[in-house]
Amino acid sequence: QVQLVESGGGLVQAGGSLRLSCAASARTSDTYSMAWFRRAPGKVPELVAAINWDASNTDYADSVKGRATISRDNAKNTAYLQMNSLKPEDTAIYYCAADLRQPWRPPTTATAYAYWGQGTQVTVSS
Repeated sequence: QVQLVESGGGLVQAGGSLRLSCAASARTSDTYSMAWFRRAPGKVPELVAAINWDASNTDYADSVKGRATISRDNAKNTAYLQMNSLKPEDTAIYYCAADLRQPWRPPTTATAYAYWGQGTQVTVSS
């Protein structure tokens, strides 16, 4: 069982930056991939970025490549999503997710992740 709590969302102007955090509570022996998804109004959820257990493997949506960086600190059981050059179309609820079954190759589909946070709202004004 992994519990996830996101933080760091908010209102930001276009061109600005945000850093989202996802604190995970898991057993010391657990290894897991983590990912950030987002769901904009009227749209299906989409992967933003994913990272494997030792951060040697990351994946990004084309829409955020070059503007987003996913990272993690396993000592703190926390994953981060740094978003720069934010655009109004980045407005969405951002969710953190964890997968214990594939810790070394982070899945890119939402259905692969069993554990989810409650989400944090990111609003980018033009």
